[in-house]
Amino acid sequence: MSAADTYPRTTAASSADQWWPSRYGAGDQAGALNEIGPRAVVEAARLVRTGRVYDLAHVLHADMPAFSGRAFTQVLQPDQPPVGRNQVHWVVEEITATQQMGTHLDGLNHLHEGDRAYNGHRLADIRTPYGTDKLGIDTLPQVVTRGLCLDVAAIRGVGRLAPGEVVTVADAEAALASAHLTVRPGDAVLFHTGHGVLWDADPDAYAHGEPGPGHALAQWIADHRIVLTGCDTWSFGPYPPEDPDEPFKVPQILNTRHGVVVAENLRLDALARDRVHEFLLVVAHAKPRGATGAWVAPLAIT
Repeated sequence: MSAADTYPRTTAASSADQWWPSRYGAGDQAGALNEIGPRAVVEAARLVRTGRVYDLAHVLHADMPAFSGRAFTQVLQPDQPPVGRNQVHWVVEEITATQQMGTHLDGLNHLHEGDRAYNGHRLADIRTPYGTDKLGIDTLPQVVTRGLCLDVAAIRGVGRLAPGEVVTVADAEAALASAHLTVRPGDAVLFHTGHGVLWDADPDAYAHGEPGPGHALAQWIADHRIVLTGCDTWSFGPYPPEDPDEPFKVPQILNTRHGVVVAENLRLDALARDRVHEFLLVVAHAKPRGATGAWVAPLAIT
């Protein structure tokens, strides 16, 4: 997410805290997705046994929950008369929106520490009128890998975590133990908090705050070489944040320092209901040049 205007701007990391170049090389733009190789794809494909497909995306529309200042508008173009002897006719819509709403992936150009994005790129050096000429969503590989859904709400014994509640390392490890699973490098790990039930029931409440992984769990994700993560929330991390002076720090750490890709506004209720914890995850995204994100319809296949 973008930091709210009420928070002060920060400067780039000092040389004592330099976190670039990344472990994948100074020229890398794929981040943690480098961890997915052909062998990981083949192993993930072996998880498919029933052929059931879970669609993890919400429907995009003008009344969906959105971060402050973002809007989605969709209208049909003016009608045209049929043409040709066969009287062919068509309709076409126009959409005006940022792809930083609805179910989407963040590009590694979206979040920064001061003026630096992933791999130390300065925004001033990569900015163009259409987006950025490095780290855009078009540079991210498509995702086919092993997916895990950790039902934190079930571990806590609640239907829904409250806004500001922090998902901990202990929560993640308890969910893994309950499902008799372990994390492997190259995995995608999703967190069900129950917050997604508000998407349709109370959009304003959904967008007002959220639970989410805390600072310690972000480091745990990076240490386990998880490539993609996401929640049934509009960002990734609790809001209000753990530290009032460090808004959106969790996705910021994952994106900039580790190149971990974040998926937002996931629909995880069906996976939680059916107790599906391990699956083949497919996330194919559109490739608008230099964009900071892309709408996606992630598929969990069992």
